[in-house]
Amino acid sequence: MTSPHHASGVHSVIGVDAGTANLREADHLIQRLLDQLALTEAVFACTHLFRTDERRGTAVSLAVPGPDADAVWRKLVDLLPEGTGLALAGRTHGPGDAVETARRAAAAPPASGRAVAYPGVAHLTGTVTVADLLDRTAVERLVVLGAPDAELPPTTKVMTQDHVRPEWRDGVLTLALVPAAGGLLAPFEVPNPTPCCADHS
Repeated sequence: MTSPHHASGVHSVIGVDAGTANLREADHLIQRLLDQLALTEAVFACTHLFRTDERRGTAVSLAVPGPDADAVWRKLVDLLPEGTGLALAGRTHGPGDAVETARRAAAAPPASGRAVAYPGVAHLTGTVTVADLLDRTAVERLVVLGAPDAELPPTTKVMTQDHVRPEWRDGVLTLALVPAAGGLLAPFEVPNPTPCCADHS
């Protein structure tokens, strides 16, 4: 069953290659764009690692409600520095190599991508229950590393560390969890790789 938060069918996806080299830089770019574009909570913003013969880095995709896509596109063209690649359906902007990477990013969700912003992410602070995580956010599936078939009681507590980065896996937004102290669970990805984003919470 498709979640009411799901991106499928109601979003247009814009790919962005702004030269970000790693996840930290890409997360920072996403947070800056969310602030500057005043995007709503309906947006899915993801990171996508890539490697070409010339370079490697992290591109970004922004899945925005269809009616907003044109306005967001125009703002991105004005906001982002020269040399940035943008792609939206058949529309492109920027140099060829960056455009190609942006195209790949735009085509990735919901098959793949690491979600930084998504509906309900604002609720994921402190410690939450499994029920709240699944009911109040776009996250659709929880997987405990080492026990992929484990069924989690709704009252199971998850220590978010204010940093929850699920991934698209075959069209399902999936969060990988690991056991944490005190019988809690915690997201597999810890905040340390992207500490800049604490400034935007």
